[in-house]
Amino acid sequence: MQNFRFTTIIILLLSSTTIFAQKSVSLFNGDNLKGWYAFSSEDGKLKNGEELFVVSDNTIHLYGKKAGYLMTEKSFSNFQLKAEFRWNTDENVERKSQKKNSGLMYLVPKSAKDTLWPQGIQFQIKEGATGDFILLQNVSLEKDGARNEPGRSVAIGKNEDAENTAGDWNTIEILVENGLIKQYLNGKLVNDGSYPSVTKGRILLQYEGYPIDFRSIEITKL
Repeated sequence: MQNFRFTTIIILLLSSTTIFAQKSVSLFNGDNLKGWYAFSSEDGKLKNGEELFVVSDNTIHLYGKKAGYLMTEKSFSNFQLKAEFRWNTDENVERKSQKKNSGLMYLVPKSAKDTLWPQGIQFQIKEGATGDFILLQNVSLEKDGARNEPGRSVAIGKNEDAENTAGDWNTIEILVENGLIKQYLNGKLVNDGSYPSVTKGRILLQYEGYPIDFRSIEITKL
């Protein structure tokens, strides 16, 4: 009987581990941009994201003369999102701007119009401001007990500076669960809020003019 119970417990534990592991999904397969589409003001929506941006060495390279973005086809609600980014400081890479400014957006509603930039919440990636909330197109949330006044683009500053030296990889983690949002940078909590006016949506990688790379983009449904 004891052996039977022990075996049953082991099977249950293994099953639980398998189920948990299945929740984690890679949004970028390392080879191409399947599951994403691109957008720029000049080209509009491009189903093949590689018409605008480049994939090589398991990395998405955003650069060029056209500002734009990559957007997932799928939407997500409660989740943990992880991604790595670095500024591409190679001066030979084509760019639109010398200002290090980009972002990773989330909770972009399916109904949001493709534009620069659509409705949603941005994890700001910007020299000196990485970790800020940027609330776009009338999105609001509560921070320290107060809800922001909705607007076209509303910034809520980060708690601390945690970005690595330009050219080094940084790790972003975003938690969205039951009305609570937490943004981490390199393991440090850099921003948090609650009860956003958007609760489900897509993931978006911004290119605002300075070359930036992304890799290891994974999401876990909570």
